[in-house]
Amino acid sequence: MQRILSTQLARHTGRPVTIAGWIHRRRLLKSVAFLIVRDAHGLSQVVVTEPATRAQLESLAEESVVEVTATVTGNEQAPGGVELTGPAIRVLSAVDVQLPFDMHRPALSASLPTQLDHAALALRHPARRAALQVAAAATAGFRTALTEQRFVEIHTPKIVGSSTETGAGVFTVDYFGRPAYLAQSPQFYKQLMVGVLERVFEVGPVFRAEPSDTARHLAQYTSLDAEMGFVADHRDVMAALNRTLGVMTSTITERTRVATPKVPAEIPAVSFTEALRIVGARDDGDLAPEHERALGEWAVREHDSEFLFVTGYPMRKRPFYTHPDPRDEAYSNGFDLLFRGLEIVTGGQRLHRYDDYVAALTAAGEPLEPYAGYLAGFRYGMPPHGGWAIGLERFVARLLGIANVRGATAFPRDLHRCTP
Repeated sequence: MQRILSTQLARHTGRPVTIAGWIHRRRLLKSVAFLIVRDAHGLSQVVVTEPATRAQLESLAEESVVEVTATVTGNEQAPGGVELTGPAIRVLSAVDVQLPFDMHRPALSASLPTQLDHAALALRHPARRAALQVAAAATAGFRTALTEQRFVEIHTPKIVGSSTETGAGVFTVDYFGRPAYLAQSPQFYKQLMVGVLERVFEVGPVFRAEPSDTARHLAQYTSLDAEMGFVADHRDVMAALNRTLGVMTSTITERTRVATPKVPAEIPAVSFTEALRIVGARDDGDLAPEHERALGEWAVREHDSEFLFVTGYPMRKRPFYTHPDPRDEAYSNGFDLLFRGLEIVTGGQRLHRYDDYVAALTAAGEPLEPYAGYLAGFRYGMPPHGGWAIGLERFVARLLGIANVRGATAFPRDLHRCTP
């Protein structure tokens, strides 16, 4: 008999079926026992009255993997309005160790470090699993939105020969006896691919060797990158991102039933200097976390929006490839997107002329040789272009109200953790 899922039981009322999953909980009452079986989609309730089957159930520990063949019977009190009766239980994998924490409770009581130490178990909990399902839906929506906008998915190297992107540390690796580096982003490659496909995107890991031990930083995270050619300026990029976020949030709601905030037809935007005025901060070249939170509250209050663009960051705080604002070259055609008071996207218009890159690198005191392969593309003609990068884990954590980004990551890598 073919296995069915917990969500399909109601379609088979009155008929025998086979389910399989993990023992989520056992309730051993005097006259009856209840077995709750968990699969990737939900819970099934199995009613056990036969003495031999009850004895078998009593010998099994939670998280053991079982297969149950039984009859689907209507019961409004059971999950999904049905339960399984007259079961035969087959053990597929028995657990013979003490679990480090209870899995059947609505929330995990273990500390986050304990959960991360036992990730193979903790991730099975519905609350932790939900974050991974939302991340998958967000990624699917990202791909759908960009494909609809004529973007083409690409895959770029994660081992690179030069530590070239400014603004973040790099991890060095031994590459056949010579040094190489884990890519901080696909930035250079996606720009070069604009010269091939005009509009490109990538979903992949990026690596940052930054000693930041905070609830919002990871040494490895998933970046949703996009780059588009033939733009007038950064506002074209912001409009494409705006449309993409709308599809991402609707896909999340459709696939996971998690409520998502409304994405305005045009996300409100303020300049960096205006943002400083709103929060009463001095110009240090960037916004501190408390400034971002204050701006998030302001956007809800003034625009009824949980999203806010901040544009025109100072050039001194943006990478060398950022295009300056033609009206004031001390500021950039770059932007950040804040979601509920947290920066989740960085983007902007890029330089696209070879001579401008030479001037920018020279002004920064950088030698040209490490950038030779990158700069060559601009000698062959590149259109005006720009793009963005979304931090997937940050976005999911903020959407679900998870205080630490590690709680939205299956196997986080940070300043202290390289296992499991």
